[in-house]
Amino acid sequence: MVCFNRRDLGLLALRVGTGVVLAAHGSQKLAGWFGGGGIQGTTAAMEAMGFHPPKHSAVAAGLGEAGGGALLALGLATPAAGAAAAGAMAGAVAVHAPAGFFAQGGGYEYPAFLGFTAAAIGLTGPGRYSLDHVTCHVFDRPWMVALAFAGSAAAAAAVVGRRAKGRAEREEETS
Repeated sequence: MVCFNRRDLGLLALRVGTGVVLAAHGSQKLAGWFGGGGIQGTTAAMEAMGFHPPKHSAVAAGLGEAGGGALLALGLATPAAGAAAAGAMAGAVAVHAPAGFFAQGGGYEYPAFLGFTAAAIGLTGPGRYSLDHVTCHVFDRPWMVALAFAGSAAAAAAVVGRRAKGRAEREEETS
């Protein structure tokens, strides 16, 4: 008799749902799929939003979302995947924060939700129905959780801080 664990099934559903949404969102940035702007359009958008260098920012955001999302869906390298996706969403939260919380007004509700969900999966682990489990968690060691989240937090803080500094300098020049 096959016995399914509800916790592991729940993690599978959460991982796949969140991962697919993130992968689709990132593929808009990287490949222009699903009506996205591709690298050129995303680079122009990053420049307009104050991210520098804009092309590197576009690639990093796209890879964090598409790559992190795909890995989350598969349950492979789950700490790194969750941290990468959460870091990418931190940048999106910074862009949407001036509009307030709710998405209907352009706020940060949606990227914050995706970021917190990706982070929670990265911290909790993928569950038994995952490639990490099949590979005996070779890419899901406890030290990887700390390293992945520390690295992602440092990178997100640097990128968001650089953007904020650049925006403040431009506002100072125009006033």
